[in-house]
Amino acid sequence: MRLGRAVSLRLVEEGFDLVVSWRSSQEPARSLQEEVAALGRRCTLVQADLAEPGGAETVVAAARDAFGRLDLLVNSAAGFDTTPLLEVDAQLWDDILAVNTRAPHLTVRAAADLLRAAGGSVVNITDLSAFQAWTRYPVHAVSKAALAHLTRVQARALAPQVRVNAIAPGAVLPPDDHDEEAWETLAERTPLQALGTPEDVARTVLFLVDSPYVTGQVIPVDGGRLLGPSGPPTGDEAG
Repeated sequence: MRLGRAVSLRLVEEGFDLVVSWRSSQEPARSLQEEVAALGRRCTLVQADLAEPGGAETVVAAARDAFGRLDLLVNSAAGFDTTPLLEVDAQLWDDILAVNTRAPHLTVRAAADLLRAAGGSVVNITDLSAFQAWTRYPVHAVSKAALAHLTRVQARALAPQVRVNAIAPGAVLPPDDHDEEAWETLAERTPLQALGTPEDVARTVLFLVDSPYVTGQVIPVDGGRLLGPSGPPTGDEAG
């Protein structure tokens, strides 16, 4: 929930009230709710498993009941898995795509009427694996590539009332199993020679919210990493 927390707090600073869904991270969700309340805004929490088909309806119903409108939908839930590609079975494939690709579709589908009524927008969170062949996270990479294209399809389908864009973060948040030395090397090999932060993603969300003539775009927030490494190639660039 670390990336979602940064995005949420920036939105609150801009005057948004929130509906935050959680599946198992109840304490971080409650902490965020308390922080939002201290800033003078409202934050409704809803427990939902977005891997289940009914999870999206549960989240959107909570927004409808709490506020009666929806100006912005951010799809940021994601599942990671490091199972090698040839060991991925049908169940694991379906589990990852259910969260990373199907859930953003079902949530937008459930929220379409509210978004149209408000002239709202959608921001999907993908990542650089949508453009790169990350062999360390093979099913995740496929699901995020699908989400990038889903973003474009949604943008066409919901226009002109609703805009849909996506953000592809680079190294803004180390995974739980990251290697510190490898993480620092990644920073050195990124054109801007620095790692990003969740706040970089949050600022891009606000840019998209405030850009009424932008839709169907996937914006990398990666320090230039998609341009290629600054040094000699070392193989799989997935950090």
